[in-house]
Amino acid sequence: MRQFPPAIQGRKVKFALVGCGRISKNHIGAIERHAERAELVGVCDIDPVALAQAAAATGARPYASLSAMLAECDADAVILTTPSGLHAEQAIEIAAAGRNVITEKPMATRWEDGKRMVNACDAAGVRLFVVKQNRRNATLQLLKRAVEKKRFGRIYMVNLNVFWTRPQEYYDSASWRGTWEFDGGAFMNQASHYIDLIDWIIGPVESLHAYTGTLERDIEVEDTGVISLRWRSGALGSMNVTMLTYPKNLEGSITILGEKGTVRIGGVAVNEVQTWEFAEPDEDDAKVAGASYETTSVYGFGHPLYYDNVIRVLRGEAEPETDGREGLRSLEVLIAAYRSARDGKRVALPLDY
Repeated sequence: MRQFPPAIQGRKVKFALVGCGRISKNHIGAIERHAERAELVGVCDIDPVALAQAAAATGARPYASLSAMLAECDADAVILTTPSGLHAEQAIEIAAAGRNVITEKPMATRWEDGKRMVNACDAAGVRLFVVKQNRRNATLQLLKRAVEKKRFGRIYMVNLNVFWTRPQEYYDSASWRGTWEFDGGAFMNQASHYIDLIDWIIGPVESLHAYTGTLERDIEVEDTGVISLRWRSGALGSMNVTMLTYPKNLEGSITILGEKGTVRIGGVAVNEVQTWEFAEPDEDDAKVAGASYETTSVYGFGHPLYYDNVIRVLRGEAEPETDGREGLRSLEVLIAAYRSARDGKRVALPLDY
């Protein structure tokens, strides 16, 4: 049985954050929401301007390097909001320093790196959390329960769409964006949380076949892709992703067609229950009207709920909802899709036997 650090009791959980860019504000805001139980004690970035801004906004001590932070900061857990391709080496360094790791999606850009992260945290006896905040959306919580209660009967078909837009200026804003080494494409970066729904909501994938294309943007990776899927349950489905939608983000959706139920959750980011029909009633049906919400952000509002679980885990009050092994499940589907598109053939899962 894996051993973890003693539960944190009698004080606030201390967090430090590495990478003060676009998504870091969601993490900082989530920690502030739990100020009675948590505090941000350190921020780190190689960009002095971004670092100074983060330190001024939070009051946390600034560090110009991860090694300096680990040597001088007493954080219980270190958050990685850095480019995805850096996560593996940074997580391994943090684990070796005896700190828990929280990494943004995707946990890594390579399959072997993801496994190395899990193994390093196991060896060091620390926790590895992978951020999957969309799982906390009220719409998806309802859908997850409907599947667990077997309300659909046999699931026949599943379709996921991510029709968003990312202009060339987005990719040009940082040298790592749109690269294989540090970012990944539309599947790995923008649609990562929707890839997560493939296994988390529906179940293990038996095989897939993918096509990807770089149709418009001047980047290394794909701006558009499709995946055909067969689940071990026998269900069939597809995923369609593009970052070329004109003129703005249009849709982030999941549709499930089953023997005794049909559900479509759409909106710009799975924030609207658009169809909810089942042969048999259930108490959750009364919650549907209140589950939909307006959003101006494709990130959703799940970070505070996600951090509630992390804090409770570190205080010895709960089990993690998304640990490193859970993170590997969606990374495996991602890597299988890229291998399929590269080699032009069906890929069976699991990748390792």
